[in-house]
Amino acid sequence: MSHGPYVEDLLVRILNTPSPTGHTKGIISLLAKEAAKLGYQPTLTKKGGLLIQVPGADNQNRRFLTAHVDTLGGMVKEILENGRLRVHRIGGYAWNTVEGEYCQVLTGSGQVLTGTIILHNTSVHVNREVGDIKRTDENMEIVLDAPVKTKQEALALGVEVGDFVAWDPRVAITDTGYIKSRHLDDKASVAILFGVLRELQSSKHELPHGLDILISNNEEIGYGGNSNIADEIVEYLAVDMGAIGDGLATDEHSVSICALDGSGPYHEGLRRHLVALAKANGLHYAVDIYPYYSSDASAALRAGADVRHGLIGPGVANSHAYERTHRDALENTLALILAYIQSPLVS
Repeated sequence: MSHGPYVEDLLVRILNTPSPTGHTKGIISLLAKEAAKLGYQPTLTKKGGLLIQVPGADNQNRRFLTAHVDTLGGMVKEILENGRLRVHRIGGYAWNTVEGEYCQVLTGSGQVLTGTIILHNTSVHVNREVGDIKRTDENMEIVLDAPVKTKQEALALGVEVGDFVAWDPRVAITDTGYIKSRHLDDKASVAILFGVLRELQSSKHELPHGLDILISNNEEIGYGGNSNIADEIVEYLAVDMGAIGDGLATDEHSVSICALDGSGPYHEGLRRHLVALAKANGLHYAVDIYPYYSSDASAALRAGADVRHGLIGPGVANSHAYERTHRDALENTLALILAYIQSPLVS
């Protein structure tokens, strides 16, 4: 059974569902319903993540897979006297990557207000220094799509300090197979894990080891997958985007296998096992080092988890900006995960 159309369809649905870190209840509910539709019985963690368990021949030595559904975003920190909004960034991105972007202000009453994030005094016909001004928390503002000219008018719309801000993903899939959107980090991996769950349900093959899948919801701020790790977990595999850039081998068609990131080396035995599986299955893969990266797997080790940890994911260009990958990367990542969960544990 081909899972490509299913993965892409689910990916578009979740990309179009706002889920900045701290505001993930809606998307977790969507995924819980999707898991139930596939025949699983997911449970909600106290932190608001989603845990799906798949039995295997050996449930005393289990595997743990995670991908995160929370994204970069913002929070209203100030309502200015002119009715514009100042925002605090959620997650690590530069202001220039969202300048001019459409957004949604998610109010506490459930109302969604649209707007645009722009530099203060942004017109080049008025401000000749626009190109040279550094973008900061103090000069980037949200202009609401409403006739608002005062703070009181903004308050009357229901805007409050603490409201979440979601950036417009602008999802597009080209005829050539490229997928362009914000937040492919890490919604692409979430869709891939659901493709894995669909394959397990349709094939009815028993896994050699039980499997826990956690859809985490706090990864962008550092602690999404550092809990809910049962004592029986032996191997922990984070599925997150593979970064693309100068000096790196990963591309938009590959499954990336990370050897080391900002947290240090990943488990050598598990990493070499994943490389061997990629070679044996003829997958397009690359091994890379990401010095400015961290994952839920490294967060788990910092929290004291005694596991062998690894990190793989689809190659995604332009991380923390308007991102792009290819369906090849989704397929290669899904294939590697399926090969991995059906293989013996690393000795």
